[in-house]
Amino acid sequence: MHDSRHTAQEEVLSLLRHADGCISGEELSRRLGISRTAIWKHIKALRSHGYEIRAASGRGYQLVQVPDLLSPTEIQNGLHTRFIARNVYAFDQVDSTNHQAMLMGEEGAADGTVVIADAQSSGKGRLGRRWASPAGVNLYASIVLRPPIAPHRAPQLTFVSAVAVAQAINSFSGLDARVKWPNDILIDDCKVGGLLNEMSAESERVHSVVLGIGLNVNMTASQFPTDLRYPATSLFLSSGRKWPRAALARHLFEKLEQLYHQYLNEGFEPILQQWESLCCWQGRVVEVDRGTDRIRGRFAGLDQTGALLLDAGGTLEKIYSGDVRPSDDETG
Repeated sequence: MHDSRHTAQEEVLSLLRHADGCISGEELSRRLGISRTAIWKHIKALRSHGYEIRAASGRGYQLVQVPDLLSPTEIQNGLHTRFIARNVYAFDQVDSTNHQAMLMGEEGAADGTVVIADAQSSGKGRLGRRWASPAGVNLYASIVLRPPIAPHRAPQLTFVSAVAVAQAINSFSGLDARVKWPNDILIDDCKVGGLLNEMSAESERVHSVVLGIGLNVNMTASQFPTDLRYPATSLFLSSGRKWPRAALARHLFEKLEQLYHQYLNEGFEPILQQWESLCCWQGRVVEVDRGTDRIRGRFAGLDQTGALLLDAGGTLEKIYSGDVRPSDDETG
């Protein structure tokens, strides 16, 4: 695990990153107050992590290329947030980032703490489903929040994170991500991301909410499971190019903080409006599988609790859980 406490190695990296061309080993040694031998060991370690650092005889070191790492250093480099991702715990692999974030939340982790992993062995989706989590290609992150809201309002935060993910994809990549009730992100009607929020609360107050985000970034077609319940894609498959995951995560955390502040200051309504503007099924006839039955009707938006409103032959039905699909028959 890598946490966000500053190390000498990260200070070397920071100086290399901000140098105008080469910086000498002597200068690095002087600025950090450590020996030239220690500087060389840190350079060697950074190279082993995938940083391409050129050594020019008589001139020093130059950072040439940064690897696609989800480290605290890479995520926080240029991050513009006040509290989200100011504490980052990065893992090569965990069971699930949500599980680790829930544990940290119970142990007093600061508001805005992020748990992020390169891979998950037991990635969790909604209703206990498995989330495919191969290494090195996607974004698996969970954010600990401590919102001053009553527990019954906590489900609204799913829509805050859904809007944040869709808007972040769109502004970062130029793709057209859409939201699907209750917690999916789609591109061209294929699932590119999913959200899983979990809460620790008493009857009157929320202790913590964990916003779990799984986003398929650079995943290839061969890495998807064969037994998918819903067609899936990735930013790579949708755009034809690879995307830097740390920069995308940084952009996402900034967008999430903006929307979270808006939610706390202005309530659910502006979030609801943004969610509905991103919803691909407004006014369309859909079918909802509730497990025990199926109901069909015209998609009529959400209510203030986040329940789906379905116009079923003139009767407005509230749907609290279920799988939604567009209906082949659009006659409503």
